[in-house]
Amino acid sequence: MSTSTDSTADAAAMDPAVPVPDAAPQQPKQMLRERLAGLRGGDLGSLPVVVGLVVIVIVFQSLNSTFLNSFNLVNLCLQIAAVGIIATGVTLVLLLGEIDLSVGSVSGLAAAILAVLNVNEGYSPVVSLLAAALGGLVIGTIHGLVFTKLGVPSFIVTLAGLLVWQGAQLQVLGSQGTINLPPSGGLQQFGRFSYLADWQAYGLAVVLPVLFLAAKLATRTRRTRAGLPVGALWVPVAQALLLLAVLLAVVAKLSIDRGVPWIFVVFVAILSLIEYVLRRTRYGRAIFAVGGNIEAARRAGIKVDALRTSVFAIASMLAAVGGTVAAMRLGFANQSSGAADTLINAIAAAVIGGTSLFGGRSRMYSALLGALVIGAIANGLDLLNLSSALRYIITGTVLLLAVVIDALASRGRRSAGR
Repeated sequence: MSTSTDSTADAAAMDPAVPVPDAAPQQPKQMLRERLAGLRGGDLGSLPVVVGLVVIVIVFQSLNSTFLNSFNLVNLCLQIAAVGIIATGVTLVLLLGEIDLSVGSVSGLAAAILAVLNVNEGYSPVVSLLAAALGGLVIGTIHGLVFTKLGVPSFIVTLAGLLVWQGAQLQVLGSQGTINLPPSGGLQQFGRFSYLADWQAYGLAVVLPVLFLAAKLATRTRRTRAGLPVGALWVPVAQALLLLAVLLAVVAKLSIDRGVPWIFVVFVAILSLIEYVLRRTRYGRAIFAVGGNIEAARRAGIKVDALRTSVFAIASMLAAVGGTVAAMRLGFANQSSGAADTLINAIAAAVIGGTSLFGGRSRMYSALLGALVIGAIANGLDLLNLSSALRYIITGTVLLLAVVIDALASRGRRSAGR
């Protein structure tokens, strides 16, 4: 994860004497050959999860024609928001080559804090949300310090945290067990009944591809000034147009029913921010570097312990945010909040989406893709009135398949010298 490319680009931008060779634009056939060579070398990209998602959609739609109707798709967006936010934090920890088993308990404790402060203590929704998120940040910092300063493996630290914070959740809820959020209150209204207006949704569907294209063109300009090769201009333009078409189709489909849920927008916004940090900042490159080779990262001057602690802190904070989103959508917090399959689904979403368990590798928007896969499986089985047992079996099988593909791809990359 070197920054030498960016440094060269900056130097060339400041020095007009740096020669800039004419980069021959890639032709479609050449790009196709390079892509096929990359696939053979283990560079699968997001292809496996996209193919898997398409297969899941085809299977469930053929078994139940309501799977792709607008009402069900809006429900799917509502259902995956909380798990997707938690999976985003899990992705950061996995990039270090570590694991966090406490995210489910942290999300449940955050939901309990939110409900107690808002309902029992009368604090405003904003203050309650901030307190719950701050609680997650403090918990993650504790995990990170115990892991880095005392040398306790992350598996043990967060396994202990799973038990400790679950007990803290029960303590916070007390004898009430279940605390219902006010139906007319801001929390439940936002989590269950708030949707973008049509003009907002379509505006967002147009703005996002424009921002995507602007970022691609900025990168292209920087590489050109540095004398580095660039691809054909039509490629990012075509990608932006494809993204525009997909987003407009999704918005049009969801607008037939209630529209795009705000909590889904919150999930995508959080995920986009994390993706920007990972791909465009020194801090993000340091995370990849530590996950790829910790000793090399340390010798390069990266403060490894501080970085690891901060990642655990951010992951727990995102788990807390996911827990509050789940409570707002369901309308309550109770002793089962964050329990059951919350932890498993969050880890599975990150891994299925393309984050490597071996550290240092993640695909763009892996948490979104993985959450869609997990959510689609659960949603489709619910529509078919099949048992939870089958859902666990299918989810576990998909998770195992994703890890096997990742392992085989890693072996292929090593063989190809990538």
